[in-house]
Amino acid sequence: MFSLVVNIPANATWKQNGVTIAGGHGQGGATNQLWGPYGLFVDDDQTVVIVDYYNHRIMQWKNGDTANGQVVAGGKGAGNGLHQLNWPTDVLIDKETDSLIICDAGNRRVVRWSRRSGTTQGEILIDSIDCYGVAMDEQRYLYVSDYEKHEVRRYQLGEKNGTLVAGGNGKGDGLNQLNLPRYLFVDRQQTVYVSDHLNHRVMKWNKGAKEGIVVAGGEGEGNALTQLSYPNGIFVDTLGTLVTIERKI
Repeated sequence: MFSLVVNIPANATWKQNGVTIAGGHGQGGATNQLWGPYGLFVDDDQTVVIVDYYNHRIMQWKNGDTANGQVVAGGKGAGNGLHQLNWPTDVLIDKETDSLIICDAGNRRVVRWSRRSGTTQGEILIDSIDCYGVAMDEQRYLYVSDYEKHEVRRYQLGEKNGTLVAGGNGKGDGLNQLNLPRYLFVDRQQTVYVSDHLNHRVMKWNKGAKEGIVVAGGEGEGNALTQLSYPNGIFVDTLGTLVTIERKI
C-alpha cells in the first residue's frame, strides 16, 4: 500500500534497471540481507518496511541507507509467541498509532506491533483467519484477505468478525467469487482491488457491490497482454492505472 496521491501518466516509460533500496547481499538472515521478501509498505518519508518471509520478521530500511536494515517485528525464529512471527506475508503502517499491522499467516492471525523503540512483542488484532493481504483506508478501516474462505473482509480496529466486501461465495471464477485472494489495494471511495491469484485476474469491488469487475486478466493464465499469470502485489493510482506483479508463490 502506498500514498493515494500518485498519478502514473499514460505515456510513462519504465526504467529497465532499478536501484537497490533494500537487501541485495544475497539470501540470508543478516541485517543487510532478505530471504523471500513478500509484501512491503512505503511511508511518507520513503522509509520501507518489508516482509522478510523466510526469516519470519519485518525489516525497516530508511531512505538513503541501503547498508543495513532494522528488524522491527519478529526475528526470533518461527513460532506463535507474541514476540514471534511465522511466515508473515504482508504489512502496513498505521500512522495514527505509529504501529505496524502484519498478516502473520503461519499463525493464522493479524497482529499489531508498535514502532516505538524497545517494543519486543505484538498484540493480536484478529485470530483464526487465513490471512494473506492487509490494507487500510483513509477512515482507518482494516481490510484482510482470507485465502481459505476466498473472501475479503473490512474491520473496524478492535472488531473480530468484520464485514464481507469481496468474494465469500466459495472458491470459483464467477464475478461474485475469488480463488485464493492475495494482496489488496483500497482507494478513497473504499473500492477494493484484489489480486485473484488462481483466477489469474485482478478484481475491483465497489463499495457495497455483490459482484466484482475484472480489471486485469481474466483470460486464463498466459503471457499475452490480455492475460496474467498468478498476480500478487497490486497498486492503483488516482487515475485508475493498475500495476501488478506476477509470480507463482
